[in-house]
Amino acid sequence: MISKYDILVIGGGAAGFFTAINLVEKNPQLNVAILERGKNVLEKVRISGGGRCNVTHACFVPNELVKFYPRGEKELRGPFHQFCSGDTIEWFEKHCVELKIEDDGRMFPVSDSSQTIIDCFLSATQKLGIDVLTSQSVQSVYKGDGYWKVETNHESYSCQRLVMTTGSNPKVWDMLQNLGHSIVPPVPSLFTFNIKDKRIKDLMGLSSLAQVKVKNSKLEATGPLLITHWGMSGPGILRLSAWGAILLAEKNYQFAILVNWLPDTTTEEAIDQLKELKLEHAKKVISKKSPFDMPNRLWESLVLAAGISEETKWADLSKNQLHQLANQLTTGEFQVNGKSTFKEEFVTAGGIDLKEINFKTMESKLHEGLFFAGEIVNIDAITGGFNFQNAWTSGYIVANSLG
Repeated sequence: MISKYDILVIGGGAAGFFTAINLVEKNPQLNVAILERGKNVLEKVRISGGGRCNVTHACFVPNELVKFYPRGEKELRGPFHQFCSGDTIEWFEKHCVELKIEDDGRMFPVSDSSQTIIDCFLSATQKLGIDVLTSQSVQSVYKGDGYWKVETNHESYSCQRLVMTTGSNPKVWDMLQNLGHSIVPPVPSLFTFNIKDKRIKDLMGLSSLAQVKVKNSKLEATGPLLITHWGMSGPGILRLSAWGAILLAEKNYQFAILVNWLPDTTTEEAIDQLKELKLEHAKKVISKKSPFDMPNRLWESLVLAAGISEETKWADLSKNQLHQLANQLTTGEFQVNGKSTFKEEFVTAGGIDLKEINFKTMESKLHEGLFFAGEIVNIDAITGGFNFQNAWTSGYIVANSLG
């Protein structure tokens, strides 16, 4: 027996739920179902933002917002003019979820719990009569004459329109390739750097603003850098990993980075600053207190790395030591050997080739009645709520088109 629906949404994540809810809110007569391969829905929403769910970012100008997307910047300009961050805030307010802005622009539910977003979505699907069917692993997708047939491990379904919101699912990408779509090979996008270096060995948990550059490349990013027990993380590193996703994969995650702990300060400028400090604090011990905006323990480690002993006073600083310290502060080289997933938030660069999608409708250019939303396409963003914004925007556009 085949279960028939007007529209099937494959993928029970953020994009899938947002698409289905907006669809039925605009067209209550539609018979819509969400198929999810796992036992639970919205799992990525649950763990995102450390369990708080970073819903979006307080960047309200479409032409500015697109700059946070290493892949998809050009394509998202039109969609963001249709549905942007401000629209997201308004949508959630209408659904009784109030958002707040943090100092860095990230936006979370006032409750500080991702469960608020999950409850909002589950309540809406229930109210609108959307069937949420779990443990439905799609085995095949077939295009008939004016309809789609979907086979799962449990059942057969047919629908007039099909929406794919399965994120980074290689099995689904294979099915779409069989339908003629091109898939840009996936590589991890948000990840942290594995670094073993005595300069940071005992500094776990310390964070400092830094400029990070991949050696012998144009790749660089500035932001808080967090020292972890496996190496380096934090917004600065994650930005670099997103913009460098393809290049760093080609390097097999073996490369060197140059860290400037005094962002926008050249080595020459650092030398001049250290010379002034030498005159001002002649009788003071160098390693005791950081004269820059960085944790004292990090400063002490860099002082030792420059070959300066713990007891050395500023007056006794040799020219060579001063230059070594300036180098440690502005061009410290660290070897990266591998990567680690950022918390449990796995974002992938790659997916359906953007040239094969109509971004006014999010419909496939190859197959009428086939639509995409979220990370299934070759779009990804840096950390900060931008990947979710892509899910909301693309889901909204699909709902509008199908309406």
